[in-house]
Amino acid sequence: MSTNVESRPADASGTFAIGGDLPVNRLGYGAMQITGPGVWGDPKDPDEVVRVLRRAVELGVNFIDTADSYGPFVSEQLIRKALHPYADDLVIATKGGLTRSGPGDWRPVGRPEYLRQQTELSLRHLGVDRIDLYQLHRIDRKVPLADQLGELVLLQQEGKIRHIGVSQVSVEQLKQAREIATIVSVQNLYNLANRTDEAVLDYAAAENIAFIPWFPIATGELAKPGGPLDAIAEQHGASPAQLALAWLLRRSPVLLPIPGTSTVAHVEENIAAAAITLTDQDFEALSAAA
Repeated sequence: MSTNVESRPADASGTFAIGGDLPVNRLGYGAMQITGPGVWGDPKDPDEVVRVLRRAVELGVNFIDTADSYGPFVSEQLIRKALHPYADDLVIATKGGLTRSGPGDWRPVGRPEYLRQQTELSLRHLGVDRIDLYQLHRIDRKVPLADQLGELVLLQQEGKIRHIGVSQVSVEQLKQAREIATIVSVQNLYNLANRTDEAVLDYAAAENIAFIPWFPIATGELAKPGGPLDAIAEQHGASPAQLALAWLLRRSPVLLPIPGTSTVAHVEENIAAAAITLTDQDFEALSAAA
């Protein structure tokens, strides 16, 4: 293992250019878990969260995913506290359109005036003049999609958003979104144990659209002692979670996994997964296990 991989393991995950002009290391960091229980309020140990964010960047992570609803706004504010002024190559993506009324409660709101307000607040909380990637967190079925994405396009034209993405959509919804705006990313639930959105991933890959899988480490029954991941994990000296991330990185070059955690030890373990090289046999065995 080279010194660079030892000191910056995220570099080993390869790169992807979001929107064609934002190159990032493919293994990023998801900032949902740095809030309180139920993704609500402040974390138990804010100082550890700051250490986690700084350590992730030290290890080569230059793509961080957050949302206005994480906290709400707690995640964005902690990112600013830990990392501002930001490194030139650091891409921070945020999202709007999914509101909170309490711990664990999520409700889509896609009214144009609301999306504009939340974008302005995210700009302020992150301490930036332009958000590199702003994603519609959920489609609000009560509001025409053209109105929701249309407002983001206006914000893009005003220079407040660089690129636009969508979250938790079907292939048909993604195609509809692309008729309204230039969509550079899709963020859907996807992991080794849950590949329901395989068709969305295949479409994204064909169109060179970044696919950001949320909940990327879920291994469930696969990770139990004596389970199908054990032998491969032992062979690589890796954990089941690391194998799940290595599988995602191998699955498609457009996949940008964003494992999240609130401890330094765990972020180091997650990012070390970028250095795991799966053989064809390993990849097929892991695919078949689920």
